[in-house]
Amino acid sequence: MSNGVAFDMPRLTVEAGEDATLVRATGDWVLGMGRQAEAAVEAVDVPRERPVRIDVSAIGGFDTSGAWLLHRLRAGLEFYGLKASIVGLSENRRQLIGEVETHTPVPWVPERHRFSVIRMLEKIGHRTVMIGQDAAAVTNVLGAFAIGFAGSLIGRSRLRLPSIVANFERTGLGAVPIMTLMSFLVGGIIAQQGARYLSRFGADIYVIDLAGVLVLRELGVLLTAIMFAGRSGSAFTAEIGSMKMREEIDALSVIGVSPINILIIPRLIALMLALPVLTFISDLAALAGAGMVVWFYLGIPPQTFISHLQDAIDIPTFMVGIVKAPFMALIIGLIACVEGMKVGGSTESLGRQTTTSVVKSIFMVIVVDGIFAMFFAAIGV
Repeated sequence: MSNGVAFDMPRLTVEAGEDATLVRATGDWVLGMGRQAEAAVEAVDVPRERPVRIDVSAIGGFDTSGAWLLHRLRAGLEFYGLKASIVGLSENRRQLIGEVETHTPVPWVPERHRFSVIRMLEKIGHRTVMIGQDAAAVTNVLGAFAIGFAGSLIGRSRLRLPSIVANFERTGLGAVPIMTLMSFLVGGIIAQQGARYLSRFGADIYVIDLAGVLVLRELGVLLTAIMFAGRSGSAFTAEIGSMKMREEIDALSVIGVSPINILIIPRLIALMLALPVLTFISDLAALAGAGMVVWFYLGIPPQTFISHLQDAIDIPTFMVGIVKAPFMALIIGLIACVEGMKVGGSTESLGRQTTTSVVKSIFMVIVVDGIFAMFFAAIGV
């Protein structure tokens, strides 16, 4: 009994015919008896040396589930090398089984490629072309940004201050809590690890030098930029990509409004203002974390920490980190906007370009940091 309707139990009986094994199907082969029908198919055992005929002329109810199970029974017999056929079908049931056979999914087979030097060179060439196209797109957006920003300075166009302030608040002030917490923890970890090794040589006090120089020159701005790329860069890509999907950017161009002035310039300016501020806050939080760990781990009081820190660092050490921040923000913003403009008409494309934006931004931030490190080393800062 199923859903208040009585069905006959589906059965398969095996009989020995003159020239073939006969599998006779009876009962109702419908969805309501699917479990029993599947058990009957699983229990069928026929001799492997004779052809098999599946006689369905005595079947009562019959639907797609029954057709699928009988098709699976015949396919299973053929898999073992038997010649199997279904007999006793009416025209309607024959068409139903034919539809099931037509729509049987093909088993997935992983695509295999043999190693080929030509294919490898083709991939290298393809990636090289893509890198060149990305570089051209970033240069194009950078040039448009420079022209638009210069035009606003000489009065040919105006900066959209409300948009800049809104983006600054969203990307800068909104990131302060997570940035502060992350930097505080990282500063504490640096101090703890430094104290662990320097204390072996009786040089505990130099933990302050290590934390101060490392945080202000490198880690403060680098961690902030990486967090910035993951948080704000991905948001910019998703926003611009969504507008591209809805054809809003095309609509702006049609009515004569430059998307560069409306969408990109305010975001880039907000990023270039926000990242130095966040870097400064990150530096303070990291040094606070280091001072806290030094106090509890080595017993160095905060007054001594601050006094020694003033001797260990100077203004150029602080400025080395801060100077890098606007350049990293510009790189993050350009990549985010370019990847947003590359979004196609599907949500899959939006997700792919957002992920690509974050990966490229973090990679380029590290590259820019390395270039600045070599530059400052060359000029002796």
